[in-house]
Amino acid sequence: MITRIKHHAKSALAHQGFRRYFANTSWMFGEQMLRMASGLLVGIWVARYLGPEQFGLFSYALAFVSIFSGIAKLGLDGIVVRDILNHPQQRDIYLGTAFWLKFFGAFFMLGIVALATLFTSNDSTTNLYVFIIASGIIFQSFEVVDFYFQSQVLSKFVSICKITQLAVSSALKVYFVLSGADLLWFVVVSFVDQATIALTLYIAYKYQNIGSFYWNFDVNLAKKMLLSCLPLVLSGIAVSVYMRVDQIMIKEMLGDKEVGLYSAAMRLSEVWYFIPGIIASSLYPSIVNAKKVSNELYYSRLQRLYIFMIWMAIGIALVMTFLSNYLVKVLYGSSYIGSGIVLSIHIWGAIFVFFGCAWSNWALSEGYQKTILHLQLLSLVSNIILNFILIPRYGILGAAIATAVSYSLGHTVFAFLFKNQKIAIVMFWKSFSPKVIIKCIKN
Repeated sequence: MITRIKHHAKSALAHQGFRRYFANTSWMFGEQMLRMASGLLVGIWVARYLGPEQFGLFSYALAFVSIFSGIAKLGLDGIVVRDILNHPQQRDIYLGTAFWLKFFGAFFMLGIVALATLFTSNDSTTNLYVFIIASGIIFQSFEVVDFYFQSQVLSKFVSICKITQLAVSSALKVYFVLSGADLLWFVVVSFVDQATIALTLYIAYKYQNIGSFYWNFDVNLAKKMLLSCLPLVLSGIAVSVYMRVDQIMIKEMLGDKEVGLYSAAMRLSEVWYFIPGIIASSLYPSIVNAKKVSNELYYSRLQRLYIFMIWMAIGIALVMTFLSNYLVKVLYGSSYIGSGIVLSIHIWGAIFVFFGCAWSNWALSEGYQKTILHLQLLSLVSNIILNFILIPRYGILGAAIATAVSYSLGHTVFAFLFKNQKIAIVMFWKSFSPKVIIKCIKN
């Protein structure tokens, strides 16, 4: 059997398509490894420099903006990549229309953020931080360049852009720490980050010498995109709220220091989330193309991807659980020691985050945008309810429990409410079957 596995592995490695996707994924993975290293070195240095209270305020401002960022994104990511793959001759029309939709969506988001701050207990300084960070979202309209490179399996260029942005960002943060700068300057770096990535993406696209899409806008296509993406817009907002509502609720119920402690644990937990995102986005074109060949190939690739995602997450969760207190003490210092137990609970939500990244590709390929939205909304509601119950009783540990449990409910409980999710549920549980795992390795 070992000989057969080696034979299949050699065949896969020799396949031209595999080498192409592997190279694409390697660039993305390398960039994110640098980002993770920067987060562990520069990011944690900044957290130690600011202290739990100031770091908590900074994390709150970032979380508050993140909740509304889905409005500016308009859920266009997977849709535009798919449409460029299916209609390559209309590339500039799709990119140009998406660019302007995202541009004006950002200004609409700023208006929503302004209204939302009226219902918080924020002081003027906190609101200033929120608006500085939110203003950077305008530059995210240049993300459409990333969509093009994804469709062509050319993430090398995007990775170079992000590495450049990371270098600028890290250099500024180090300078501000060494010069004893106020929190305001670290907030400004968040705005500079968005501007830098936009500029580098623009340069990368011009380098391709394939014309310009910025002057293209099709009203009918814009309407079609908005109608198609509306469930994904709402889903994106639900995900953003889902991922950050715990920090907002901790701020309102417990205070800035507790947000800082919770955010420290959350960053060590979520530092791994780039892995499924890279793998899923890099393999998305392969999954779309497999469906054109046969359903057998299509679902075979999905099952292998599910197995890989889930067991990788379990391995990470086990290691992080045992090392949680040690990592927090060594990286953040004794002032953040309360974050260790939070990390040991929060990390187990990664299993469903990893699976969800692969699952969402399948759902998009099948046109289940509404199902994505409904599942996200149900999970969001469960998270808010659990936070209301657990935070007053158990503090930030309660928020971690609420997050981990609500992450799991979407694919293990709520999915049973939708007929089109039957196959997804079966494939999820098959990922724990030794028989299925061995079969996928053989094939």
